[in-house]
Amino acid sequence: MFLREPSHILILLIVILVLFGAKRLPDSARSLGRSMRIFKSEMKELNTDEKKTEGDTSPEK
Repeated sequence: MFLREPSHILILLIVILVLFGAKRLPDSARSLGRSMRIFKSEMKELNTDEKKTEGDTSPEK
């Protein structure tokens, strides 16, 4: 695999720092965190909606 040694991880972090710059990294991490929080809440809402529809499948008369 690619990231077997700690030196590989260090090289990857240095490349990311050079590509994005020190100023943009915290902003990018903050945006990623917000996106993940929204995604989690949407998945939770989807699961609760799915459970509600499963409970409402009573046979109609």
